Amino acid sequence: MGALLVLVTRAPLGLAGPRLWKGIRLGSAAGAVAATAISATTPIPMVRLSMIERELPASTPGWLGLRIPVGTVWAEEAAFRAALATVAAKGFGPSAGRLLQATAFGLSHIADARQTGESPVATVLVTGIAGWVFAWLADRSGSLAAPMLVHLAVNEAGAVAALTVQRRHSQHASP
Repeated sequence: MGALLVLVTRAPLGLAGPRLWKGIRLGSAAGAVAATAISATTPIPMVRLSMIERELPASTPGWLGLRIPVGTVWAEEAAFRAALATVAAKGFGPSAGRLLQATAFGLSHIADARQTGESPVATVLVTGIAGWVFAWLADRSGSLAAPMLVHLAVNEAGAVAALTVQRRHSQHASP
């Protein structure tokens, strides 16, 4: 669906030439910071408990290798940061357009919050802010590669942290 939206809106992706390399540099640096922050917060008891209680997908390789990079990162970045951002910026200007796509991105996570037992309000705020930052990265670099790399780093680091915490917890819980 994300790819179809990109085609229909003719959204620029910046996935070639100098824009791609700028996006890779910016996205890699910001992604490293994000993954480090996730790693640093994992030992916090409230965060760790949330990871222990979360139900994880049955197929770890499928989750890490396909669902997160393609089903989440590519789909959401194409839909929100490429297609919606392009249309919103044309209709409302760059600043209001960025805010519109960030708000839509936050609101799109309500069902996920309800499914996982997280606060929908907190989820909308956090993902809305992330959507704004992702759009800023795309605008700053001229490439969808920057927000894609950060989004991938956040989701993969969170997934690996949850897997690690759950495995360690089950090892300590076993006799």
